[in-house]
Amino acid sequence: MKTMTVRDIRLNWPEAEKALARVGEIVVTRDSRPVARILPYETRPRARGKRFDAEENRRWQEKFWRDRDPGPSSDELLRRDREA
Repeated sequence: MKTMTVRDIRLNWPEAEKALARVGEIVVTRDSRPVARILPYETRPRARGKRFDAEENRRWQEKFWRDRDPGPSSDELLRRDREA
């Protein structure tokens, strides 16, 4: 752990960045009191989304639209729009 003042970090950022890589944590002080910690950023692996399953989507749509009229499909709306 390294301690640096707000002013030191602002004026000497390259030095602070090297210290962060070397030590792993910087405690930021103002008027000799700790006010913050700077830690290295860790990227998290993104969770892969579930692949689209057309059959599952069809079942969901049937359940969703059970008692309602779904109206024209997007293909029908496009066809109408192009004819106009």
